[in-house]
Amino acid sequence: MRVLSNRAGIALIAVFVASLALAQAAAPPERPSVLALLIKWTPLLAYGFLFNLLISFFAMAIGTLAGFALGIARISPRAALSGPSWIVVQFFRNAPWLVLLFFVMYLLPFQFTVGRTTVPFPDWIKATLGLALPIMANVAEIVRGAVQSIPTAQWDAARSLAFSRRETLWKIILPQCVKRMLPPWMNWYAILTMATTLASIVGVSEVMTITLRITNAESRTDLLIPIYSYVLLWFFLYCYPISRWTRRLEARYEMR
Repeated sequence: MRVLSNRAGIALIAVFVASLALAQAAAPPERPSVLALLIKWTPLLAYGFLFNLLISFFAMAIGTLAGFALGIARISPRAALSGPSWIVVQFFRNAPWLVLLFFVMYLLPFQFTVGRTTVPFPDWIKATLGLALPIMANVAEIVRGAVQSIPTAQWDAARSLAFSRRETLWKIILPQCVKRMLPPWMNWYAILTMATTLASIVGVSEVMTITLRITNAESRTDLLIPIYSYVLLWFFLYCYPISRWTRRLEARYEMR
């Protein structure tokens, strides 16, 4: 799966520059230029973008830990583990991410009461958990695929040396799987980062929510395309190096 391409980046930059030039030309002389507005609101947009990155970090961490455990269960010889884990993986891999966000938002409470203390449960945490669910399922498949890609002869050799299945898995198989799991894991992180904008639909104050508030505050129709292109450019500049690094790792490990 390719997250971003050179052509997509060039097209995005071209759209941003063209929209900025057209908006500058059409802006009334008595009002601030679109470029001046973008510069004015850049610090606030940067705050929202960092919040998107925060959500992506936590969602990826939670999804990776849960997905690793789920992936180990997928390859278990015990049907009591492999069967239910297969159902969980298939459900969350094929469920729409936005539906999962709404599901978590309405399922989890807005606050917890511990004794006499009321602890709020912010929407951004619930959005993080909602985004972690599909990541969990896909990481589980990454783990399963990496383990099953190791030649079965290594399992047989370890068994002949009196290694248990657990020792074989943790000491021989999984260390070899790291380089096979890293490229798709990075790919999914880039996808998750771009998907964090879905949190705006459920009321989380991230970069897209802030962008909407800015356009409403300025009441400038000529600002719409430039500011959204500006935000898209930020996501591209963050995710594109990850995509390029992923491709290099894939090419490097395919040769070994």
